[in-house]
Amino acid sequence: MTAEEVLEQAVARHGDRLVLLCSFQKEESVLVDALMRVPGGRDVRIVTIDTGVLFPETLATWRAFEQRFGVHVDVEDAFPTEGTWSAQRCCSDVKVAALERALGGAEGWITGIRREQAPTRAAAQPVEWDERRRVWKYNRLVVWTDRDIWARIHERGLPYHPLHDRGYDSIGCATCTQPGEGREGRWAGSQKTECGLHVA
Repeated sequence: MTAEEVLEQAVARHGDRLVLLCSFQKEESVLVDALMRVPGGRDVRIVTIDTGVLFPETLATWRAFEQRFGVHVDVEDAFPTEGTWSAQRCCSDVKVAALERALGGAEGWITGIRREQAPTRAAAQPVEWDERRRVWKYNRLVVWTDRDIWARIHERGLPYHPLHDRGYDSIGCATCTQPGEGREGRWAGSQKTECGLHVA
């Protein structure tokens, strides 16, 4: 299937039981724009997980998305119940629990996963079954490269996260994200290699 067909199939199969989890990175710039162009795409729930330590630039990009695309982004809070966020505590049970709430009642989940991002994602498929969460996972951008993403952003004049222009390829919480290529800036200084949201 083409990238467009992956998204069209997801919307046709699941309608308002489809969720796009949005972190306001460059992948979501492309995904939200594409979703708005698919018949029924506006019925899809767009959700972000707010850890309470997002970059100010992330919050600004969030507002830009809502203004440009005319969407409402639902929020699931993942504030730490005790202590503070750190590279070691990121993607803890609190954040994963927020994902479970976001996917409550959903049949499908649209992600920004790309094979190019990390070795842990190299075998990702356009459509996968998430056994743990019992939902279909639609990785519309799975074969896209950084060049493909940026070409679409510039072609369509899409809003995008300004930290990408400052050397951040991948952007998470302000407490544990540094500039870096691919996902090397995530959980800097730790052995962590993958977000808990995408670990089976």
